[in-house]
Amino acid sequence: MIRRHVVVRGMVQGVGYRWSLSREARRLGVHGWVRNRADGAVEAVAEGPDEAVAGLVAWCRSGPGGAQVSDVEVTDEPPEGLTGFEIEP
Repeated sequence: MIRRHVVVRGMVQGVGYRWSLSREARRLGVHGWVRNRADGAVEAVAEGPDEAVAGLVAWCRSGPGGAQVSDVEVTDEPPEGLTGFEIEP
């Protein structure tokens, strides 16, 4: 079980990025949350099996069709035992 904090920069708001990321997280069995930041980035926490979280982070590097990702910052954090995946405002 691992936990990663992810910040995605580029044209990632207003293109369905949060919704698409949450759908992909649920498909992979990853728990956590995703939200828009005031600086235009999208921020997420992903927690789950190593391979599933790595798959979600890889997905973040391209995102949904309308996104233009310029940078993905990933930080490891201690797992908290999250359940479900939430889209926050």
